[in-house]
Amino acid sequence: MSRYALLLLPSANRVYADAAVELTVAELEVFNSTVLGGRLAEIEPASIGGVPYVTFSADGLDGDAVALLSNASSMYALFAREGDLLRPVALTPLCHFDDDLVTIQKYQGKTNEQFTRLLLNVTVLASASGPRMLERRLRVLDPLCGRGTTLNTALTYGYDVAGLDIDGKDFEAYSAFIQTYLRRKRIKHRAEAAPVRRERQTIGRRLHITLAPTKETYRAGDTLSFEIVNADTARAGEFFRPESFDVVVADAPYGVQHGSRTQARGLARSPLDLLRTAAPQWARLLRPGGAMGIAWNTHVAAREAAAAVLAEAGVSIVDSEPYRRLRHRVDQSIVRDILVARRPG
Repeated sequence: MSRYALLLLPSANRVYADAAVELTVAELEVFNSTVLGGRLAEIEPASIGGVPYVTFSADGLDGDAVALLSNASSMYALFAREGDLLRPVALTPLCHFDDDLVTIQKYQGKTNEQFTRLLLNVTVLASASGPRMLERRLRVLDPLCGRGTTLNTALTYGYDVAGLDIDGKDFEAYSAFIQTYLRRKRIKHRAEAAPVRRERQTIGRRLHITLAPTKETYRAGDTLSFEIVNADTARAGEFFRPESFDVVVADAPYGVQHGSRTQARGLARSPLDLLRTAAPQWARLLRPGGAMGIAWNTHVAAREAAAAVLAEAGVSIVDSEPYRRLRHRVDQSIVRDILVARRPG
């Protein structure tokens, strides 16, 4: 058995950096149990030269295994341990666009980018598409997309993305950002913005962009789909076809400085109220075998209560041991956890 050491990506968020080691251990165990066939062993924190690492053993890592692990949310570098020496292992992450697509936006309330990748990873890995996450173009929905951290992360993976958000200012800010970004980066694309009408009434606004990482792939018709809608997430089924997404990923309101607005109720701060209303819609949008990943503040909703709401929506909770070790502190009023569920099929 060979021994490996994963060097964690530095985090500007000190609180998240403190939790990153244990979160990385849990994430590697998710990779191991879902797509790596249990080939990793002895996954544990370690200190090498006074620097925190996560180490593990494996009977050799082939190119496919390295390619999968390259996308771990806190992966900065991977080394094979040879005695007291560390030999770099070349990484091949999914990176169809530059990472500044995810990092360049700065605004109050933005979700930590490493956590966003963690949430996306563990949800994809729980889905039927997990084993093919490197070669299949998945379709990802964020029904609480805000200014698009999750959508941007999924775009860098080369996935088709769609999002909803009720906040008109966030919709406008994100629409302006993504179109400006594509122009400045000279990324070939076509954008169409229009109101969404039903029975002669406007029920939302939609921005749809067709894009590709290179001019050659765009000309060949090998394009990605980007779509955001300014509307109530509880009406998600009015904007997207049933069974059309592989993954639904959402960062629910934390019940403190965060909230969820609906046209009927105004500002709602309870994630359970939101999930009761919207989760059945989200579940119907999942393909059979698709997965839903929800992050929320455990101070305002117990895990068991949130799991019961999702089960009522018709999805099965993924409750294996590593999925129960993703809880971590964000600040004094927020302890965040991830709940993943899968649609049968």
